[in-house]
Amino acid sequence: MAAAVNATAAAANATKLTCPAPMKATSNGSWQGDNPLDYALPLLILQICIVVVLTRILGYILRPLRQPRVIAEIIGGILLGPSALGRNQKFLTTIFPKASLTVLDTVANIGLLFFLFLVGLELDLRAIRRTGNRALAIAVAGISLPFIMGVGTSVVLRKTIAEGARQTPFLVFMGVALSITAFPVLARILAELKLLTTDIGRMAMSAAAVNDVAAWILLALAIALSGNGSPLVSVWVLLSGAAFVIFVALAVRPCLKWMASRSPQGEPVKESYICATLVGVLAAGFVTDTIGIHALFGAFIVGIVVPKEGPFAGALIEKVEDLISGLFLPLYFVSSGLKTNVATISGAQSWGLLVLVIATACIGKIGGTVLVSLAVKIPAREALTLGILMNTKGLVELIVLNIGKDRKVLNDETFAVLVLMALFTTFITTPIVMAIYKPARRAPAYKHRTIQRANKESELRILACFHGNRNIPTLINLIESSRGTQKQGLIVYSMHLMELSERSSAISIVHKARRNGMPFWNKNSDDGTDQVVVAFEAYEKLSNVSIRPMTAISDLQTIHEDIIASAEQKRAALILLPFHKLQRVDGSMETIGHAYQSVNQHVLRHAPCSVGILVDRGLGGSAQVSARELSYTIGVLFFGGPDDREALSYASRMAEHPGIDLVVLRFIVNSTDGESISVSVDDSEGSSADEKFLNELSAKVAAGKQSITFEEKTVRRKEEVVAAVKAIGRCNLFVVGQKPPCMPLTQRNDCPELGPVGSYLAGSEFSTVASVLVVKQFDPTAPRDSFTIEGSSSEDTDAPNTPATSSYAK
Repeated sequence: MAAAVNATAAAANATKLTCPAPMKATSNGSWQGDNPLDYALPLLILQICIVVVLTRILGYILRPLRQPRVIAEIIGGILLGPSALGRNQKFLTTIFPKASLTVLDTVANIGLLFFLFLVGLELDLRAIRRTGNRALAIAVAGISLPFIMGVGTSVVLRKTIAEGARQTPFLVFMGVALSITAFPVLARILAELKLLTTDIGRMAMSAAAVNDVAAWILLALAIALSGNGSPLVSVWVLLSGAAFVIFVALAVRPCLKWMASRSPQGEPVKESYICATLVGVLAAGFVTDTIGIHALFGAFIVGIVVPKEGPFAGALIEKVEDLISGLFLPLYFVSSGLKTNVATISGAQSWGLLVLVIATACIGKIGGTVLVSLAVKIPAREALTLGILMNTKGLVELIVLNIGKDRKVLNDETFAVLVLMALFTTFITTPIVMAIYKPARRAPAYKHRTIQRANKESELRILACFHGNRNIPTLINLIESSRGTQKQGLIVYSMHLMELSERSSAISIVHKARRNGMPFWNKNSDDGTDQVVVAFEAYEKLSNVSIRPMTAISDLQTIHEDIIASAEQKRAALILLPFHKLQRVDGSMETIGHAYQSVNQHVLRHAPCSVGILVDRGLGGSAQVSARELSYTIGVLFFGGPDDREALSYASRMAEHPGIDLVVLRFIVNSTDGESISVSVDDSEGSSADEKFLNELSAKVAAGKQSITFEEKTVRRKEEVVAAVKAIGRCNLFVVGQKPPCMPLTQRNDCPELGPVGSYLAGSEFSTVASVLVVKQFDPTAPRDSFTIEGSSSEDTDAPNTPATSSYAK
């Protein structure tokens, strides 16, 4: 008996030696002898900082390759794990000790829980039900064939590196892992490649939405089958999960709909509604975890049933997305990376199996999509591109693999093989699509690329760009002033410029792009999210001007390509751009970012037509001015040259409006010394063109057809120019050329795109009330690039959406 007692005591002592004490939350500080890395909170803070810094650096490195951020986060997780930095045991035990992994996994799964809630917000089941038959067929083929091939591959793996794995759960997990398409990752890739609103992008997003729902159903089945109990237990898990979904649809959704209905557009959503919804997400996660499915499913289902109309869903995204996506979600990739040891893939057999899995995933997904696409008469090149896009993996893939590893369905080597497969298939998506599906081609030539033209009766097409609500009143009042009296009239394409930032989720990308024909969103629903185009639509109903709303969603580094492409497609004669500075209440100008200035400069350099940059100082006030009440004085400063002639052509068209008075001040340079303002217009051809143009204008003035006052002023120095401009009197708008023969009128010019005269007029020292339009005439001899998006044609130039929807997108 004594020996038995001693043995028990020895075993207890051994247990005490091998089981470390749980980590305390906070330390007393290093000054009191505590090592902060021995405590949970400071260690977690350090882990978050390391993870975020590393993944952001990798994201910056991979940015030229146009890779989605998920690639950088997966690679970062693998680098921090035992595959790379974790091979140093000192680093691993110091930064990621085993005692901290429970806290790390818990925080990572909380972040993942709310991210899956956001993913649920991205899916609209009613819209998926409206998915076309062709997109549905592509989605089914993109799931079924890789699932079947995944089952076949699982047989090979179970006989080699996955010996002992339970047959049915392993089979289902392999099928799900190979058949998934990452909906959020695909949305960002399409936006980066400027394919989101093309036919192929619309088809891919429709099929991916269906694929996403099917993948979650299959994953629920896989989790239910992976339990250790009897088959009857799995049946109870599935039935309980179905009962939970019904409960959420019948009980939770009405509550969410009631909160959404009490959140009117334009007013902040109540904090209590946000809090109640987030608590509901956690509660749903607790219920599904209790059932035995996974906490993620509860959050995902709640996200699906949240009403997508109105500001409620947008407010939830705004509150959750930055913190979760920026800080907590990368921890999940590190958690996965700590479980991924590439070193377990060793020997010819293991690497051969990796190649087999990658080939099976690609052949199944791409092959199934291509075959069905060709069957529904999609061209071969578009069908292949669609297949490669549908082969995109991402976070959901990692979720499947991690659940499989936690449930002991996947061992270390199989897990590493499947993680590398997901990384490889996603990494190759962008470069292959860019190689086989060129998003640019030369647009058909068109005649009227300037406002100054021989045929005064021809139609004028303007592409008017704006950043947000603040630009709209001035832009509409400018359009109203530009109507003219020609029979052909005016067509305006209003383009809302939206930045594709790192924080843009798939829902914001797709939801904002629905005006461009996204098929799985209800284009007829009025949820208030398109206020910027509602204003133009209302103006169109009240005027004779044809307004066609469009949307450009792109990175600021490349959004000029969308502007230029749309101008070519729509055969625009003038592109109107908003200035990159906005006026404050005190009259000073505040910049909204250098990137916006670069956009304007790129457009000026490559535009296929004339360009105008509008310095907005509230033309007509903060509201639209009706045609009867419109009363403006427009001033034109004419020095000579093509830009000044273009500016005066536009202004003279405005003067056709009965409520507009035009004042033209022509400067005649009398050079007598070195301080002359003239940079000279030497060529006689340019001077004769100016004289001919002015003679035609003088004839109009003499005929009394327009309200135009014409003056000439002889000047020698820039001070005389400044004095003459100030003597004009109060003008609502100045229209000037971008490069007149005039030296700078200000000491400092940080806006070269405005030219010497425009920079002076845009300065707060000149005026705080007069808007300025700086015009650059199209130069057919200047070198430029074409950025026309493929899929458009000369026939779709009058279509309200860009580009037109072809037959196979229906």
